[in-house]
Amino acid sequence: VLVGLAGLTYWVYGRYTNVVVYDARIKADMIMISSRIDGWVTSVPVSEGHNVAVNEALITIDGRDSTLRLREIDAQRKSLEAEREQIEAEVRMIDQQTRGRFQASRAALTAAQAAKAGMDTELEQIKNDFERGQSLLAKKVISRQRWESLRTAYRMAGQQVLKGQADVAQANASVMEAQADRQRMDVLQGRIAGLRFDEERLLTQRERQQLDLSDRTIKAPSKGTVDRTFIDSGEYVARGQRLLLMHNSDVIWVEANVKETDIRNVKLGAKAKISVDAYPDLVVVGEVGRIGNAATNQVALLPSPKPSGSFTKITQRLPVKIAVPQTESLLRPGMMVEVEIAITRD
Repeated sequence: VLVGLAGLTYWVYGRYTNVVVYDARIKADMIMISSRIDGWVTSVPVSEGHNVAVNEALITIDGRDSTLRLREIDAQRKSLEAEREQIEAEVRMIDQQTRGRFQASRAALTAAQAAKAGMDTELEQIKNDFERGQSLLAKKVISRQRWESLRTAYRMAGQQVLKGQADVAQANASVMEAQADRQRMDVLQGRIAGLRFDEERLLTQRERQQLDLSDRTIKAPSKGTVDRTFIDSGEYVARGQRLLLMHNSDVIWVEANVKETDIRNVKLGAKAKISVDAYPDLVVVGEVGRIGNAATNQVALLPSPKPSGSFTKITQRLPVKIAVPQTESLLRPGMMVEVEIAITRD
């Protein structure tokens, strides 16, 4: 009787000082590994229960076609680069060849224009002398021989002016020809700009192809344990197909569904004693990290239908997340545990 009373007292005290949940479970982030590309699986170097490190290869997909495409893009880029360098060399050669001729033709044009200006001045003076001599000849002041000399000088000066005009026109044509040769450089510069755009386009294609090639080696996003594989070597996988399931065994927690009548006694940061069904002698101490904001029936895949007629009231439960430390890799997702959350009374 005394033993029974003592047990009953302990049980009542435990229920008064703790919120007890018998059907809690250990949980972890279950990571579903999928493929971003299509292809044939060449190797699966991991198996179920294998511990993997970050960026460790999990599945390898045939990448020979991607490698060939990458080489093809590299060859096209090298071809465009060689063509661009050839055109740039041609531009430099044209610049060297035409710069001197363009400057010389402009100097010749300047000289021809200056010479013509001098001829125009000389023609104007000779014209005045001729007209004055013609007036003097009418008055018989000068001899006809002198007048003929002035007329001859006037005609020769006019011919010199015409020759000067021809020289200016020829020099101007030379300048325009040299300028046209130099404008070829502008055309070639436009071709160079187009080739640069093509190189940028191929560079983008190469980066995309490089990404495709790297995606053919599926790596672990974090350290963890492989729980299950859904693919074998030699099989064909499609984009988005699930290939492997894993979890990080170091990041686990306990999810306990606490009755709504007890949730007022659960506080953030409260200590929780956890007993593992698989290991009766193992007791782990955790801490409440999150209290659910909605009852479990609100997030169920198959919500209960609206009641009609008779109604039976059922106590609802709210999920409580309890952070627990891993213990020698013994705690695994899905294990059943019993939780005793300490009540902090005001």
